[in-house]
Amino acid sequence: MASSHRVGKVRETLMREFSDIVRGLKDPRVRFVTVVDTDVSPDLRYATMYVSVIGSEEARIGATKALQGATAYIRREVAKRLPMRYAPEISVTYDETAERAARLTLLIDRANAGGATAEEDAESPS
Repeated sequence: MASSHRVGKVRETLMREFSDIVRGLKDPRVRFVTVVDTDVSPDLRYATMYVSVIGSEEARIGATKALQGATAYIRREVAKRLPMRYAPEISVTYDETAERAARLTLLIDRANAGGATAEEDAESPS
């Protein structure tokens, strides 16, 4: 097992390499994909690439499937680029964090707009 410091460094390096490799893919379905995070198992044999996709639900599904189909290529590229004993097996997971944050911001904005209206109504003389 690798030390937690090594796992962290490999995680950061893999995230940088995944981003670079995904940018270089020629599949049009992955044009608007961003690698937002990476997780690595303690033994460095497995890596999860978390991605975000700009666009519709169909674009998200298409991009995720395209990346899942390209994992063998991505793994070969990682093996060429990084001096590791084993290139990790890669899985792709869609990360909803940005969407949830946008929804939460919208709800907060709506609540603030509604709250401001209620405060204004209370302050105005009737």
